[in-house]
Amino acid sequence: MLKVNRRIKDMVGSTTLAITARAKELQAQGHDVVNFAAGEPDFDTPDFIKQAAIKSIHSGFTKYTPSAGIQELREAIAAKFQKDNGLVYQPNQIVVSCGAKHSLFNIVQVLVDDADEVIFQAPYWVSYPEMVKAAGGKSVIIPTDQSTGFKITTDLLKKHLSSKTKLLILNSPSNPTGVMYTKEELARLAEICVAHKIYVISDEIYEKLVYDDIKFCSIASLGKEIFDLTMTVNGISKAYAMTGWRIGYAAGSQQIMEYIKKYQDHSTSNPTSISQAAAVAALRASNDTIEAMCRVFKGRRDLIVQCLDRIVQIRYIRPQGAFYVFCDVSKIGDGATIAKQMLDDIKVAVVGGDGFGAPAYIRLSFATSEAKIKEGINRISRWVEARSSCKV
Repeated sequence: MLKVNRRIKDMVGSTTLAITARAKELQAQGHDVVNFAAGEPDFDTPDFIKQAAIKSIHSGFTKYTPSAGIQELREAIAAKFQKDNGLVYQPNQIVVSCGAKHSLFNIVQVLVDDADEVIFQAPYWVSYPEMVKAAGGKSVIIPTDQSTGFKITTDLLKKHLSSKTKLLILNSPSNPTGVMYTKEELARLAEICVAHKIYVISDEIYEKLVYDDIKFCSIASLGKEIFDLTMTVNGISKAYAMTGWRIGYAAGSQQIMEYIKKYQDHSTSNPTSISQAAAVAALRASNDTIEAMCRVFKGRRDLIVQCLDRIVQIRYIRPQGAFYVFCDVSKIGDGATIAKQMLDDIKVAVVGGDGFGAPAYIRLSFATSEAKIKEGINRISRWVEARSSCKV
C-alpha cells in the first residue's frame, strides 16, 4: 500500500477545477456547454501587456530572477499599494509568487505550526482548509449565511477564538459570495485581532472588481497595529485577465516576508521572468482597461440576477464584487448533486457549494457573455420547473 505524507493524504481536490475540467471535456466532445464554473475573466489579456512580454523575450529577459521578484516589479507593487490602498510597503516587504494562491500558501506554511488554529468563514474559497491541512494546522470555520450577509461578525469571531488562534483569513470581495466588508466592519474585526495579537491574511484578489460605487477598503490601512499584523495578498490574474501568467504578491512585516522568501527559495524559486515584465507594464498602466472590464462585469451581474429572480426556487445575495453569484438551492436539493445533474442533463456547468463549506448552495460565475448568461439561466429555469412539476 502506498504511503504518503499524512497531511497530503487528507487533502481534497479542488471542486472548481474538477467541474471546469469536466465542462471543457464535454465541449471538446462537441456538446454545447454553458460554463458558469470558470473562476477567471473571459477577456483576453490586453495587448499592451502582451507586447511588454514579447519585448522582454526579444531582449533576452529569460533567465532566473531573484526569488522574491525583480526590484522593478516590487517597486511597482509598492507604488500600487500606496496609491490604491494607502499602504506604505517597502520593496523588501514584498514577495512576488506564482499567483495569489501561491502567495496564500506560502504565508500559511510559514506562520502556521502544528495545532495552530486558523479562522475563516464558510462559505470559504476552496483552498483555504487544504492549505491549513498542509501546514498541520486546524481550520476553525465560522458558519455564515444570508442572515449575517455571509460575513464574520464581531460576536462570531469572539465566540470562535481560543488560546491557539494564530491567524484570521479574510477574503473581500469574496469568492464565492461576492460580498464585501465595509470599512466599519473591518475596523471592528481589526480591534479584536489587535487585542488578541492575531495575524490576518487579507485576500484582496478581487479588489478591482467592485460594483455600485461601493468603496473597497484594505484592513491593513486601519492603523499601525493592524498593519503590522496583516499580510496583504493580491495579484494580476483577475483585474488584468492574466490568470495564466501566474503572478501574485504578498506584503507584510519584513521579518515575516524574509521567511516567506526563504520558503520560496526552496520551492518554486522565482516566478516566470517574462510574466514579471508583463506585470510591471500592467501595474504601471492607467486603470482604463480595468474600469472598462468592470463595467462589463457589472452589466453581466445585473443581467444574471435579473434572470435568477424569475426562478422562485433559488435565492441569492446580490454580489457587490468579484464575478460570482452564490445561490441557495436547498428547495431543489443539495448543491453537489444539483451541479452534477445540471451538467449531465442540460449541459450547464456550475460548482456545488460543498467545496465552499456550504452544501445547500451552488456558485455561478458570470465571467461569460450576456448571450451565454441568458441561455444558461433559461436552461436552468426550464430544468427546475420540470423537476418541480414531477414532484407535484
